[in-house]
Amino acid sequence: MDIELIEIKDFLARHPPFDHLPEEALDPLLGEILIRYLRRGSSIPANDGEADHLYLVRTGAVALFDDKGKLQEKLGEGDYFIPRCEETGDIGLTGRTEEDSLVYMAPCDVLGRLRKAFKEFDAFFSAGTNERLRKALTGINDGVSLASNNLLSIEVGDLIDQRLVSVESGTSVLQAAQRMTECSVSSLLVTRDGDLLGILTDKDLRRRFICQGLSYETPVDAIMTADPIRVRTDTLGFEALLRMTRMGVHHLPVMEGDQLSGVISTTDLIRFQSAHGPYLVREILRAETSAELQNTARRLPQFQVQLVNGGATAEHIGQAVSSITDALTRRLIQLAEAALGPAPVPYAWVAGGSQARREQTSYSDQDNALILSDALRPEQASYFEHLARLVCDGLNACGFYYCPGDAMATNPKWRKPVAEWRRYFHAWIEKPEPMALMLSSIFFDLRVIHGERGLFEGLQQEVLAKSRKNEIFLAFMAANALTHRPPLGFFRTFVLISDGAHDKTFDIKHRGIVPIIDLARVYALASGSPAVNTLERLRDAAEHRVLSDEGAANMIDALAFIATLRMRHQTSQLRQGAPVDNFLPPDDLSPLERNHLKEAFKVIATLQESLSIRYRVGNLG
Repeated sequence: MDIELIEIKDFLARHPPFDHLPEEALDPLLGEILIRYLRRGSSIPANDGEADHLYLVRTGAVALFDDKGKLQEKLGEGDYFIPRCEETGDIGLTGRTEEDSLVYMAPCDVLGRLRKAFKEFDAFFSAGTNERLRKALTGINDGVSLASNNLLSIEVGDLIDQRLVSVESGTSVLQAAQRMTECSVSSLLVTRDGDLLGILTDKDLRRRFICQGLSYETPVDAIMTADPIRVRTDTLGFEALLRMTRMGVHHLPVMEGDQLSGVISTTDLIRFQSAHGPYLVREILRAETSAELQNTARRLPQFQVQLVNGGATAEHIGQAVSSITDALTRRLIQLAEAALGPAPVPYAWVAGGSQARREQTSYSDQDNALILSDALRPEQASYFEHLARLVCDGLNACGFYYCPGDAMATNPKWRKPVAEWRRYFHAWIEKPEPMALMLSSIFFDLRVIHGERGLFEGLQQEVLAKSRKNEIFLAFMAANALTHRPPLGFFRTFVLISDGAHDKTFDIKHRGIVPIIDLARVYALASGSPAVNTLERLRDAAEHRVLSDEGAANMIDALAFIATLRMRHQTSQLRQGAPVDNFLPPDDLSPLERNHLKEAFKVIATLQESLSIRYRVGNLG
C-alpha cells in the first residue's frame, strides 16, 4: 500500500463514522472512496449525481444551509455530512466551501453494505442522540474503576504535591528551615546540580540540630538523612506506606525516571484515605473553629480528584461536593450562633447557584441569602449582619470565593424579611427588565441549608404559582436563557477565544453547562416544578409535557457528557497543581470526543431555537 493510501486509511480510522469499522473493513473501502479538491465557493454536492455520498472534510471548511438558505452549521477537518442517503443522511442540507477544501466521498450504497455487515457501524447511525452521548460518556470512563479510591490502586505520582521544595547542598540550616516554613512543608530535598543528596525533615531538625545545640550556619548536609530510600511515581500508595513502616521513616523522595518529582509522606497517604465524604463531614461536625474547617476544606479538591479517578459521574460528584459544602455552611452558622448568641427571630439561610442545585465542584463561588421572620425589629438587624459576615468570610476562607456579583447574605439587599422577599419576586415577575431577569436567574435557584424551612417554602409556592401563570415573564426568561449560546458553528467546529490567557479555548461552563441550566429553569417555571436540580427539572418538564421525552433525554445526556468533560479538565489541573478554570482547549479532546461534544452542542442549539419559537422571543421589545 502506497503512502497516500496509508494516510487516507489512518484518517478514516480516526474519524466518525469510519472509526466504528474494524481495520479489515478499511482496506477494501479505500478503493471505493472518491477524493475531490474543491475551490472556495464550490457547492456540495457539485452535481446531482454526487448527492448520494457521505462527504468527509479532510482539509478546509464547509458551511451547511437548509432549503431556505439559512446557515445551519460549519464543518471543519474530520466533520462529515450526507446530503441524501436513505435513513442516514442530513436530508435537505447543501454545502458550500468557505475555503479551498479537500473532501473524501463514500457512496451511499457502500455505507448501506457496511451497515449490514458491521453492527457497531450500523449502531452509529441508528442510535438516537442520547444513546450516542451515553456511549461516549461510557467511553470516557472506560478503564476507570471505583477501586482507585484506595491505596491498593492509586499511584504515588497521583498523590504527591506538585511543588518540588528543595535547597542546594551547602545551604545553612537556618535558610533551609525558613524555606520549609515559607512553603508549609515538613520536609525538603537537598540536591547538587539537580541530583538528590538527601532529605531534611522536621524530625531531623529536632533531633540532629536543636537537641545538639548547633549553629544556625551549620550546612544542611550535616543533619540531613543522606541517600534516602526512593520510590517511583508509579509505586502503589500501599507499597509506599509499607516501605515507610518497614524502614521507620515518614517521608520518601519520588522519582520520575532519573528526575526528582517530589516527596510522599505518611500524612499524604493518610489524608488520601481520609479524604472521603463521610470522613470529611465527620471532621466538619467536630470542628470547633473556622481554622479547623479550613484545614478540612483543603482536602476537598483531592476528594474531587478521587471521585473522578473512581469513575463517579458529574451528577454524583456535584451531589457529593454540595453535601460537604452544606455541612461546612451549617457548621459555620453554628459557630457564629455560638459566638453571637441565639438568633432574635427565626430565619432561613438559603444557598443559591450550583450549591442549591447540588451541582457544585471544588472550584465554585458562593451564592446565598437570608430570609428573616417578619417579626424582625430594626435593632435586631445587626445580629444577622454579623452572622452573614462570619459565615461568608468562613466559606471564602474554605475555598468558596465571594460571589463576583455580590449575591450573598452580606449584601443588605439579600438579607430581608419574608414580606420584602415577596415584594422582590412579585416585582421581578411583573416587570421583567434586564436586572430583574438576572436576579430571577439567581434567586429562582434556592435551597434551605439551615433554619426555618417554612419561611422559604411558603414563599416558593406562592412565587411558582405566580410565575407559571405569567406568559410574558416566561417569555422574557426564555429570551434570557438564549443569551448563552453553545460555541458551535464558527472557527471550524467551535467558537474559540482568540487572545489573552485563554487563547484557543472556550468556556465550557458558560457556553455548555449554563445554557442547559437556563433552559431547565424556564421549563421548571412553566411547569410549576419546585425542583432546583437541573436533571430533576428536565425530568419534571417531560412529566408535565412541557418538554418531550426525547428532548429531555437528549438534554440530560448532553449535560452529563459536557459536565464530565469539564470535571475531567478541572481534575487534570488539580493533579498538576495548576489554577482551576472552565476554559477547555478542544485540542485536548480526541476527534471522537470533539464530534460528540459538537453533537451535545447541537442538542442545546436545537432546544434553544424551539424555546425561542414557542415564546416568540423575536417579538419581544
